[in-house]
Amino acid sequence: MITLYDCSTAPSPRRARILLAEKGVAHDTVQVDLRNGEQLGEAYRQINPQCTVPALRTDDGLLLTDNAAITAYVEARYPQLALLGETPAEKAEIASWNWRMEFEGLQAIAEALRNSAPAMANRALPGAVDYPQIPALAERGLVRVGQFFQLLNERLAGRDFIATDRFSVADITAVVAVDFARVVKHKPGEQHPHLLRWRAAMAQRPSMSL
Repeated sequence: MITLYDCSTAPSPRRARILLAEKGVAHDTVQVDLRNGEQLGEAYRQINPQCTVPALRTDDGLLLTDNAAITAYVEARYPQLALLGETPAEKAEIASWNWRMEFEGLQAIAEALRNSAPAMANRALPGAVDYPQIPALAERGLVRVGQFFQLLNERLAGRDFIATDRFSVADITAVVAVDFARVVKHKPGEQHPHLLRWRAAMAQRPSMSL
């Protein structure tokens, strides 16, 4: 049985949960308490020395420690529903837009949060190494989040999905980013009608409640 090392309140493992749900992949779940630093403890370091979630242990013992690897593995092993595209053009378009959702969305939010939250003092980056906060990066992150919402709204004008004409991993990453932005007090508003329409449509997918 596949095992997902998860944290129900964190955005990165939510991406893996949605992916597995969309694919209909049965798995065990182990919760890792990020709030109390369980990911930095010796027990979890023995599982994943990078001290991050998600991590996915396959039934043959392979450990995958990031969403890129988890997505590649799950897509290859469970090719339907195809979430990374089927044609060369689809695969390229989805890869490009998924990267933008990570870089322009999730990274911008993390930049704003991790460089400002008192609870994350000296934890400005995830992982085993401590890094100090840089307040200017928090300010820049907030500006980037605003730009991200504008990008999505423009992209979704006349479109149902982020990348191609079908649901893909880019939509998963975008949903998680849009929802996670609430931690830095950003959410789509009336100035983002296309983004709001798309998010409402995404809410109809059972996986999005995870």
